Amino acid sequence: MDYKKLIIRGISYSQTQSGAYALLLEHEETSVKLPVVIGNFEAQSISLGLEKDITPPRPLTHDLFTKFVKNTGFNLESVIIYQIKDGVFFSNINFKNPLTDEELILDARTSDAVAMAVRFDAPIFTTSEVLNEAGILLELDETPKVGDEDLGSDEISDFNDLSGISLEELNLLLNDAVKEEDYDTALRLQEEIKRRNKKIE
Repeated sequence: MDYKKLIIRGISYSQTQSGAYALLLEHEETSVKLPVVIGNFEAQSISLGLEKDITPPRPLTHDLFTKFVKNTGFNLESVIIYQIKDGVFFSNINFKNPLTDEELILDARTSDAVAMAVRFDAPIFTTSEVLNEAGILLELDETPKVGDEDLGSDEISDFNDLSGISLEELNLLLNDAVKEEDYDTALRLQEEIKRRNKKIE
């Protein structure tokens, strides 16, 4: 399968879900961004994994598992985000023992898979289907306008009814949500835009 390599662009606090964070992954070649909502512990673990110079006083769960894997002779080869279903990402962690060529594939939450990947400096991949379903691609240098007014993502308070908002306005709100790093809002807006575009087709 032709997998698409992702890089970690950052972690931001969720604007709409208390105690949650958005992990922002990006496809290297197309700059399509893949936001994944994760918990506080996972956000902290990924951040510490990225900061190689910072060591917590006691090992975190992902540090403990990393040490266990290394002691068994295995190496983490890659992480594959292979599916998104009902807004939930599904991932595999691929391990390999270089001495025996034994391979091991474990199903994992995407947040745990990424937390492990950063500790092994392992690549993260996804599929074209996942990127098409949940990826966001916007040019953020220029913000389009409707008339003379900009729209802010905070103007939407009820995501259950977007019927009164035009497609053009939804695109503006999507642009603003990404600029404000409110990726869970951006995902909801993008789903509505895709739904309307399908109707047009």
